[in-house]
Amino acid sequence: MQPPVLSPYQSLMAATPVVHRAVQVDGRTTHYWVYGPEDAARTVLAVHGFRGDHHGLETIAAHLQGVRVIVPDLPGFGVSDPLSSSDIDSYVAWLHGFHRALGLGADTVVLGHSFGSIVVAATVAAGLRTRLLVLVNPIAAPALQGPRAIATGVAIGYYRAGAVLPRPLGLALLRNPAIVRVMSIAMLKSHDRDLRRWVHDQHDRYFSAFSDRTSVLEAFRTSVTHDVSEYADRIDVPVLMIAAEHDDITAVPEQQALAARLADAELVVVPGVGHLVHYETPAAAASAVLRRMGDPGTTARGARRGGARRGGGDRRGARAETASADSSGSTRASRPSDGAEHAS
Repeated sequence: MQPPVLSPYQSLMAATPVVHRAVQVDGRTTHYWVYGPEDAARTVLAVHGFRGDHHGLETIAAHLQGVRVIVPDLPGFGVSDPLSSSDIDSYVAWLHGFHRALGLGADTVVLGHSFGSIVVAATVAAGLRTRLLVLVNPIAAPALQGPRAIATGVAIGYYRAGAVLPRPLGLALLRNPAIVRVMSIAMLKSHDRDLRRWVHDQHDRYFSAFSDRTSVLEAFRTSVTHDVSEYADRIDVPVLMIAAEHDDITAVPEQQALAARLADAELVVVPGVGHLVHYETPAAAASAVLRRMGDPGTTARGARRGGARRGGGDRRGARAETASADSSGSTRASRPSDGAEHAS
């Protein structure tokens, strides 16, 4: 492989301390990277998207200056061991176990990008306590419904073929550089030549770092059969959604609909970018996260709500009580309580 393309964020990355560690979670090794000062007062646990690894979120981590940011390789991706089954329940159990193994508490902010947004949303809905849940390019609506259903069906066929073909042919198909490049081109919105070269190089290097064909097929199935809206009614912590104006995977109206269903959500739409906020506009994402982390109300609400669930039955049709735009382009959405809270 050719030497790596110089990152547009190289100077900031070079100034960011980073250490690589590994931990056992239910008998399997999870590798993770810690960015920023080890003694920082604030910590973010960040989960990357499908087929990527920790490299995808290190740009956001570097922009979260003064914060300790922990980024694991998802099981079966990067250098982490695969799960016995890559379904959503297994990912939830893994994230609970990883969080516990590192001794993290409810004051740790939990962040997920793309497929990672599904994993963290499902885990928080299942009782993981956090002061703030951050969803970057969240998968806000079902991929098997609506205008994306056909493209999703084609992708399912692609991953199935990669899993059933003889191993050398299957791996060659799944790791085909031309297919990876087509995907990269489709998601990139920036016209900056240097940035585009770097993003393509990132995908070339890390998009095929999965452990085996079965894991990647199962993970893909999980990514397209679940979405954040499935868990919205069980998430009672403050949520910061960082969406993109031109995201081809989940459009802004779907993000707005999800924000209206969440108990306490703020939606920030980054203009001029698509599904690669973490590569193209990490400064905007980090700025929104730092602002919310500095909001005293976020800590107070997270402490009250973390680990609690609402009673009162199914609330899936609930409308947002308020939705208004502020001068920064953010949209806040909240709704009234329709059931008493009880500890889980």
